[in-house]
Amino acid sequence: MTFRRVPALAALGALVIAAALAGCSSPASRFYTLSPSDDTGRTAAAAPSAGNAQWLIELAPVDVPPQVAKAQFVVQTDANQVRVLEQERWSSMPGDEIRRALSGDLTQQLGTIDVYGSPHPEGVPVYRVSVNVQRFESWPGSHALIDAVWSVRALDTQTVLTCRSVLNEKVGDGYDALVIGHRQAVEALSQSIASGVRALAAAPRVSVASNGTKAGVRAKTAASIACPQMAAAGG
Repeated sequence: MTFRRVPALAALGALVIAAALAGCSSPASRFYTLSPSDDTGRTAAAAPSAGNAQWLIELAPVDVPPQVAKAQFVVQTDANQVRVLEQERWSSMPGDEIRRALSGDLTQQLGTIDVYGSPHPEGVPVYRVSVNVQRFESWPGSHALIDAVWSVRALDTQTVLTCRSVLNEKVGDGYDALVIGHRQAVEALSQSIASGVRALAAAPRVSVASNGTKAGVRAKTAASIACPQMAAAGG
């Protein structure tokens, strides 16, 4: 039996081609999240169990503009142009990232739990929170902006508070700074929503009879409950 030896030149050529192909591979993607970690330095009491919560919240899925509803970062280059960055990505869709961060913030600030999609005990007031993000802008080296219309509805009285929050956080260079800016904007948004929940909770209660008429103490209307004042952002 005759064995043929691969010429050294051919073997070297194969190695060169393999190295060239490796060099042409796409850079690894980097993934970011808006959910705070345990080392953020925030000190908040652990959320109580459903049995002793003063009230519960129900945070619905968060809507974001279609142009940013993707895993890739969408950054502004000027007022009329954006870039989609393939290597800089959210760990989940932006709407899910915002919702998860808001849920964590609200449960800590209000000392409650988020029961969206879960059964909850009767007799405990539930406040349904809806958030529609109308602008989610990322300006590298400049600012991160979230413009959101949000509402809080008391499910027992159907009283609704609807407000708008515009959060504009200055950021430094780099995509990490941009994510931190959005994180700060989400936290400021959660503070406004938490104030709205407290405002509805403080309103006089009203019972609803079986025929749909209201009895008992007259509840404040949504128009009489002022939207919370926001502290200046981005300072």
